[in-house]
Amino acid sequence: MSLVMPTSQQWAADCAADGEFRLAARHWTGGLRLIIGGKVLALSLADGAVSGGDAAASELEPGDNVLEFEASQYLWEKLLAAVPPRLHNDIGPLLSSGLIRRGDRLLHAQYFPAVMRAIELLRPPGVVPSALRDESGAAHRIDAPVGRYVHLELGGHDHRIYFEEAGSGIPLLLQHTAGSHGSQWRHLFEVPEITDHFRLIAYDLPFHGKSLPPVGKEWWAEPYELEGAFLRSVPVSLAHALALEDPVFMGCSVGGLLALDLALHHPDLFRAVISLEGTLNIEDELSSFPEFWHPQVSNEYKSRLMDGLMSPTSPVAYRKETTFVYASGWPPLFIGDLHYYMKDYDLRDKASDIDTSRIGVHILSGEYDWSGSAELGKAAHEAIPGSTWRQMDGVGHFPMSENPVEFVEHLLPVLKQIRGSK
Repeated sequence: MSLVMPTSQQWAADCAADGEFRLAARHWTGGLRLIIGGKVLALSLADGAVSGGDAAASELEPGDNVLEFEASQYLWEKLLAAVPPRLHNDIGPLLSSGLIRRGDRLLHAQYFPAVMRAIELLRPPGVVPSALRDESGAAHRIDAPVGRYVHLELGGHDHRIYFEEAGSGIPLLLQHTAGSHGSQWRHLFEVPEITDHFRLIAYDLPFHGKSLPPVGKEWWAEPYELEGAFLRSVPVSLAHALALEDPVFMGCSVGGLLALDLALHHPDLFRAVISLEGTLNIEDELSSFPEFWHPQVSNEYKSRLMDGLMSPTSPVAYRKETTFVYASGWPPLFIGDLHYYMKDYDLRDKASDIDTSRIGVHILSGEYDWSGSAELGKAAHEAIPGSTWRQMDGVGHFPMSENPVEFVEHLLPVLKQIRGSK
């Protein structure tokens, strides 16, 4: 592919005309420079107002609130393709594949949404997003799920846990991703092929969504860190409280790791587990992400990072809905959940102990997920005898919320298999 690049002046005009960029770049006085092979594109910003041109390209200095990104022509061609290939659709994975970032790291976190939007505006048209789920109907219709609260004793404290349910048949507990809540599962509640056979129960972890912190604990005076024993106790306690018989568990990301954790520790409680984006271990360090909870960085940073974990062909409206939830959460929540995701969880030495004659194990990995990647999901499958694995093409880290139509097509065969087993 041969890149057709605009001038800096043209790029600046496109950014200035774009509402998403203007909002993301508000109050930024500084600049953005891209070095693409031998070509330089640059923007100057004054309190968010954009200008560009040869002067902007030559006058910007790294110390002047300027962010600079340099990579080979090969990497830029992939990143700037109309439909970028997997692992090349966002700055995140490319920072370990040859993309060089220069400038203040804190500034990068503060204006990462503006940087990524400016890069998106360099892509040619051509993305044909997947179909939205048909949400048409009567103006005053009521969706299927009904929400309630249940009190669970977790970690020695009373917790008021919110959950929504719909459907009938085999109980299916649904665990959301790190830093999010049960609204991610809303689309499944409206799929009769699922709800005719399964009783869906989507819950919010403590501190997430509508599950408020416990009253009997000074949670505000201590760091929030999600640990495995506590996390496992939530679906286990909920299954007992609701008197669920042979339930199935499905979780994504943190919930996907939890699915395999439950298969190891509670094989006689659950009929089967479905691990979305599940792996045996995430090799990363929490200390590498100080910006995830920093007084000078808003939740917009985490929100835009999640967008990069999704497929560029997933519907934009659903991608933005998914990231909206991340922007709305309690600020320490995401990094606290990652304590389990990156530090507490590790099944590499125990995966072979999972007995699939006692509990079904099914792993589904999104094509565009570069965190719990398809390679990691397949490796988990190969380490668990009797498990199943499938790559979900056309989706990323949040299949159930970013592209529910595609996800249901991947999920239904697994649910059919579970219905036929005991």
